[in-house]
Amino acid sequence: KCLQGKGVVNSISLKEGEEQFLEQARKVMRHGAAAVVMAFDEEGQADTCERKVAICTRAYRILTEQLDFPPEDIIFDPNIFAIATGIEEHNNYAVDFIEATRIIRQTLPHCHVSGGVSNVSFSFRGNEPVRAAIHAVFLYHAIRAGMDMGIVNAGALPIVDDLDPELRERVEDIVLNRRADATERLLEFAANYKKGKAEAGADNARDEWRNLPVAKRLAHALVHGIDAFAEVDAEEARTQSSRPLDVIEGPLMDGMNIVGDLFGAGKMFLPQVVKSARVMKKAVAWLLPFIEAEKLRTGDVGKSNGKIVMATVKGDVHDIGKNIVGVVLRCNNFEVIDLGVMVPAQKILDTARAENADMIGLSGLITPSLEEMAHVAREMQRQDFHLPLLIGGATTSRAHTALKIDPHYKSPTVWVKDASRAVGVAQSLITRELVDAFMEKIRAEYADIRERHKDRGNGKRLVSFEKARAQRFDGDWANYRPPAPRQPGISVFEDFPLDEIVPFIDWSPFFNAWELAGRYPAILSDDVVGAQASELFADAQTMLDRIIKEKWLKASGVIGLWRANSLDEDIEVLHADGSVLARLHCLRQQA
Repeated sequence: KCLQGKGVVNSISLKEGEEQFLEQARKVMRHGAAAVVMAFDEEGQADTCERKVAICTRAYRILTEQLDFPPEDIIFDPNIFAIATGIEEHNNYAVDFIEATRIIRQTLPHCHVSGGVSNVSFSFRGNEPVRAAIHAVFLYHAIRAGMDMGIVNAGALPIVDDLDPELRERVEDIVLNRRADATERLLEFAANYKKGKAEAGADNARDEWRNLPVAKRLAHALVHGIDAFAEVDAEEARTQSSRPLDVIEGPLMDGMNIVGDLFGAGKMFLPQVVKSARVMKKAVAWLLPFIEAEKLRTGDVGKSNGKIVMATVKGDVHDIGKNIVGVVLRCNNFEVIDLGVMVPAQKILDTARAENADMIGLSGLITPSLEEMAHVAREMQRQDFHLPLLIGGATTSRAHTALKIDPHYKSPTVWVKDASRAVGVAQSLITRELVDAFMEKIRAEYADIRERHKDRGNGKRLVSFEKARAQRFDGDWANYRPPAPRQPGISVFEDFPLDEIVPFIDWSPFFNAWELAGRYPAILSDDVVGAQASELFADAQTMLDRIIKEKWLKASGVIGLWRANSLDEDIEVLHADGSVLARLHCLRQQA
């Protein structure tokens, strides 16, 4: 309403259905604005050319035929995704965008096409000269196809004809998906552009690990969370191995075991483990096509060691660890049905029955997931399941599984410490000759844990209710007159300035969430976790500055101040005239 010129609303889409889409479009029209329309429908983001065109065409028809929305005010964003990630399905993403743009501009009159260009080069973050070259080449082809708007750093765009011819050729290979080894060839070449000579000289000492044997390089990359060379080193290790699977079961698992041991010993922390998982994921993604090709060659394709249904439980969206476990199991000829994240208990059980699964794997990272896993175990028992249940994730433990999950389910329930142990556990549970001895050992461990914990938590003695009431707080109210607030009743704070809130942030829970023990600010100089806490804190400040600058969030709040008094266990909230506005019921502590 307050703009002097024409607004562009960013953005609307069909992801919540046509009714919501139409309602938002009507508001945009009423204010005379244009709108960015994302290639997104009820099934999710469009990734292929066909889906991009289909969703944009459907949105165009709805807007122009049902609403008479001016077609020149429609700006389609058909989704620019990262290319050259090492995952084969991503190789055609730029071509899909360019071709979809061509069709949209030819078939949907007067509309525009836009996109966030920096997405396309995301896999080369940290190497600005190569990213800029990718942006320039991508735009050159996309603009010719009809892209007429875009989010770009115009000042950092080189002229395509000024690019080093060899760099341009290798960049065009990945943008236009012209050859299977395009990513590998650009990675080789990209190192020449990463830094100026002075900076490179200063970094020589830091890069000495690149001279180590390839197995040690992979371990170093995993421990330090460096993903820049994951594909190159995975490929070198593959050429030195008899089977591509040996790279996963050998140097990559060795590296993850080091990570697991360091994490367990408190010498490595959750933010670093997350980075390690990214390196592992990238290296495995590179190796997977070779593993599949070998299965075809050896006739191993149809042979399955067993079928496992895996899911991150309801209420939890974390899946890095689960995805790695899935990859490792698939590599060992297990059939994995991955239900994704936020999966309700009944869906897990229904899928296991429908698929005739051999076992179920539950994953979760946050504390509430522990209770949800116990709920799944109870439901498995109630619904007469007999499948082995595998439990994994950062907050899970052998003790929790023994105390809170195993007692609810009579069939095998096993805590899997990390991805490197998943194959051994699954193999033991699926092999008839091994399962009895394996579970005897596990159950003995669980029984020992329960014995050690049985007297914990029973020492709290309660006093009688009458005594507890007699011990209630005495505020000496006869001699106390509470100060009157400047603003009694309700006060509303609308869009409160974020930078005024920042000094009041309690950072201690932030570090606890990342499993770094200590209180802020002392944690920053702690002998054990200080260095990692300081690095994490710096990352957080950078993101916080961006949140405030770009207004990602809006802080609004309401407070109410009323007179009140207690009446036994209740709190009476009073109107100004002394009549009761509300009664809040509380419990009396009896400790």
